[in-house]
Amino acid sequence: MKAGIVGLPNVGKSTLFNCLSNAKAQSANFPFCTIEPNIGVVNVPDARLVKLEELVDPEKVIPATVEIVDIAGLVKGASKGEGLGNQFLGNIRETDAILHVLRCFDNDNVVHVDGSVDPIRDKETIDIELQLKDLETTEKRIDKVARAAKTGDKEAQKEVAALTKIKTGLEAGISVRAIEVTEAEREDYINRMQYITDKPVMYVCNVDEGSAATGNDYVERVKAAVADENAEVLVLAVGTEADITELETFEERQLFLEDMGLDEPGSAKLIRGAYKLLNLQTYFTAGEKEVRAWTIPVGATAPQSAGVIHTDFEKGFIRAEVIKYDDYVKYGSEAKVREAGKLGIEGKEYVVQDGDVMHFRFNV
Repeated sequence: MKAGIVGLPNVGKSTLFNCLSNAKAQSANFPFCTIEPNIGVVNVPDARLVKLEELVDPEKVIPATVEIVDIAGLVKGASKGEGLGNQFLGNIRETDAILHVLRCFDNDNVVHVDGSVDPIRDKETIDIELQLKDLETTEKRIDKVARAAKTGDKEAQKEVAALTKIKTGLEAGISVRAIEVTEAEREDYINRMQYITDKPVMYVCNVDEGSAATGNDYVERVKAAVADENAEVLVLAVGTEADITELETFEERQLFLEDMGLDEPGSAKLIRGAYKLLNLQTYFTAGEKEVRAWTIPVGATAPQSAGVIHTDFEKGFIRAEVIKYDDYVKYGSEAKVREAGKLGIEGKEYVVQDGDVMHFRFNV
């Protein structure tokens, strides 16, 4: 599961990527600096993991991770192949969620591909190109299925009806994620199309340092523009965050953040937001050798979650021993949790909850 950083050229995508992953993608003041997508595996900040480390004192600690992809900047006409359009659209189709970076700061020294700062216009430019590509995908599919529908094929008729809703919405400038369809239509026909504008999105407003804590007028305009999209808006001073990551000590970074009026780096909020956007959650294993955060989809059962550790764990699953995180912290150790009768024994139907501390019994 990976989230793609998208936006117009020169809005701060690669700087943000560097800040998140310390991967040092090339970042410069000209369009199309990023051509091949850069991929970074980013640790997910989690205070619970820190607490478990304090309680267990393991030999090592392994956090959950999420993949972030820095994708080339997109321009008007991308859906027709302008700029790096076809490559960009192919790369974004391979991601599972979108982090859409919008420039929300004034700086004459940083060129804008359209000559002026206007995050709403920039958002619409990206949206239109993605919608046009989805429209092209839809029309091709309708053309393919229409012949069978005309001969009376009921299934084909249902698919054409569902896709026609999508076509009408896209033509009206509505992204697929916001077009009303039935659950059955989505399950049977829409999901398989892998629409770009059906991917969950977070808008990242790249602001100046002085606006990091409170935002600015540009940010308020973005919030108003996306109010009906059910999308999160995150305010981030990308350039300043990049400077913070260069500081050598934790104390220096904390002082810098306090001066900005922040209690933690915005990049940490972004990583957690991307994790949530991808519909992921965490369970923990805790022992003397290792305390580890494991990544699973929301709704995963105990056997599926065990399979993340090793496929044999899922195949031979017998039961799961589950401690709620709050109970682990309250009692201080697995042994004391057991003594208090707070350790749960769960079977194959158990749906793992975010923060569960687990131990699996299996037999292969």
